[in-house]
Amino acid sequence: MSNIDREMMSRALQLAAKGRFTSSPNPSVGCVIARDGIIVGEGFTRPAGGNHGEIEALQQASDTAGATAYVTLEPCSHQGRTGPCADALVAAGISRVVIACEDPNPEVAGSGIQKLKDAGIEVELGLMEDQARESNRGFIKRHEQGMPWVTVKMAASLDGRTAMASGQSQWITTPAARADVQRLRAAQCAIITGIGTQKMDDPSLTVRITRDDVGVEDELRQPLRVVVDARLQMSPEARMFQQPGDTLVATLDGPEQRDRSAALEAAGAEVAFLPAMGEHIDLHALLVELAGRGCNQVLVEAGAGLAGAFIAEGLLDELVCYWAPKLFGNEARPMFEVPIQTIDAHLALSVQDIRQIGEDIRVVLRPDKDY
Repeated sequence: MSNIDREMMSRALQLAAKGRFTSSPNPSVGCVIARDGIIVGEGFTRPAGGNHGEIEALQQASDTAGATAYVTLEPCSHQGRTGPCADALVAAGISRVVIACEDPNPEVAGSGIQKLKDAGIEVELGLMEDQARESNRGFIKRHEQGMPWVTVKMAASLDGRTAMASGQSQWITTPAARADVQRLRAAQCAIITGIGTQKMDDPSLTVRITRDDVGVEDELRQPLRVVVDARLQMSPEARMFQQPGDTLVATLDGPEQRDRSAALEAAGAEVAFLPAMGEHIDLHALLVELAGRGCNQVLVEAGAGLAGAFIAEGLLDELVCYWAPKLFGNEARPMFEVPIQTIDAHLALSVQDIRQIGEDIRVVLRPDKDY
């Protein structure tokens, strides 16, 4: 492919990033329509029910006959809340479509490409595929594995402590780091915490920034709040029930939980009864439940026990750590409760990004393969 093709797909990926806070449960797709290396239309996926990137680009372009469309994900071929994008490209007279990666959604999965080819359109697949898959990693994982992308977030002192022995944890990091967490939250479909954190901190778990703070055009949504509460101890007076957005309380199925669920539901919660793994909720089942609700990406903001459980059960995709230049001492609480007994049994992580946020350091890590 030519340098012009690469430039156009790079621009399409930039456009796709504009929908990363607002497009779910749909993927965020960028589309550029060009003729002779000149862009005549471009767009990205709007919030669910709105236009997909291809339709936005077609509506902006004045003359599309014989043009090339650059799309970061295979155009859809099915009728959902909007019409098939593949049909729209055919109707517009597009002569060539360059696609970064195939759509894993079984309702599409190659059928969009086939529609274009059947209409006589030249199709090229795979340009900047790795970047495109990364931009929609949650959507792709949900359709390929039946679970959302799981990010665990931790704020810790330099000696790896997340709270004092008493449980006191506010505030470890500076306002700059906490503002950065808001951006992280805004990109999520759900935020998961445990009953221990809920009872100790009574958090709101809301996004407290606006679209202007992250430089996007559409209004930010409130992620689904999820509380993992095996014995259903959560109070109906919890702060998060007074916040905008929805709250899901995940619990085990038992007579006590059934009796207590009515009060939480009256407070505005939805209660999900999930299977057990030992004495605890099966976290794999929880993630499958969330994927079934259209969650592409979830953020775990919890204490050492629940965060450690996601790691120990092999459910971690990404770890985001905010390190404060402070020492809390050996009696303070650790980052994770993970039963590792020998050096050889360690979990190997690869650093994806490291940067200073205010006075703190943010490190983004991912497990090595075969974790």
